[in-house]
Amino acid sequence: MHRISWWLFCLVAILLTQSPCLLAAKSSLVFEPHGKAKGKSIVLISGDEEYRSEESLPQLAKILSTHHGFKCTVLFAINPKDGSIDPDQLDNIPGLEALDSADLLVILTRFRDLPDDQMKHIVDYIDSGKPVVGMRTATHAFQLKGSPTYARYSWNSPDGGFGRMVLGETWINHHGQHGKQSTLGVLNPKQAAHPILTGIADGELWSTTDVYEVRLPLPSDSNVLVFGEVLSGMDQNSPPVAGVVNDPMMPIVWVKTYTGSSGKTSRVFATTLGTSQDLLLDADRRLFVNACYWALGMERQIRAKSNVALVGEYHPHPFGMEGFVKGVRPADLH
Repeated sequence: MHRISWWLFCLVAILLTQSPCLLAAKSSLVFEPHGKAKGKSIVLISGDEEYRSEESLPQLAKILSTHHGFKCTVLFAINPKDGSIDPDQLDNIPGLEALDSADLLVILTRFRDLPDDQMKHIVDYIDSGKPVVGMRTATHAFQLKGSPTYARYSWNSPDGGFGRMVLGETWINHHGQHGKQSTLGVLNPKQAAHPILTGIADGELWSTTDVYEVRLPLPSDSNVLVFGEVLSGMDQNSPPVAGVVNDPMMPIVWVKTYTGSSGKTSRVFATTLGTSQDLLLDADRRLFVNACYWALGMERQIRAKSNVALVGEYHPHPFGMEGFVKGVRPADLH
């Protein structure tokens, strides 16, 4: 009898370890709020081969959870063979069902080719009228090669995909010299009082990445908060490039709205900033945190000197293809 009970116990244990819920938990990170909870749930989706979102989004989640009381779930591109984070795995981001009960989506993906059962959670969320924060390559978040169901969300679809339909622009081109010229944020004086810019001075936003080209004007419901000045070098104090590249300057931060099939209208924040090293700057972190508050309709709680300090050790790697650290699992980033 004892031997049968032992084998039953082992069988149950094996079945439990294969549970979809448990497998999803292993492939994601969940940060419960510290201190006074805000009662809001944020899902952050990483999945790009170049800008190290697998490093930046866990850190942003820690800041939002530890200092601001949000529950944050971070999802990753996962190699199904060993469960490691693998940005080159274009067709697998497990755990997207977390969006079904989320209050805010933060996305930084690039050319993902997700299966319909995963893509459905993203599209259902978008259509629900809930807010979206899109960073850097989210303008070309998806390249759905084999999905007639969600083909219109591909970056190169006639509608411009998720990028143009939801964020306001899809992938066009680099503006300036990629990897050689950095970006300085120039605040739009007409939007200087916008809540998202609270605590951020002109010239404080900066990124080692180049500016992205954007078709002008942006959609009529868009408001440009920050323009990107192309600098001649990879230092924040590099002089601006002379000539037409900065005349006019391209938008790098804007807000707009999106109305999905539900008929509800969501707030949308979009920025072409968003490398892992951007989070080393106080102003860049403040921009991303303020954007989350605004998107959630909580702009009255934004403070000029709110805590946006890094949480724990954070040593991001420079952007670049094939630059991710191999063999890392989500649990290693807690």
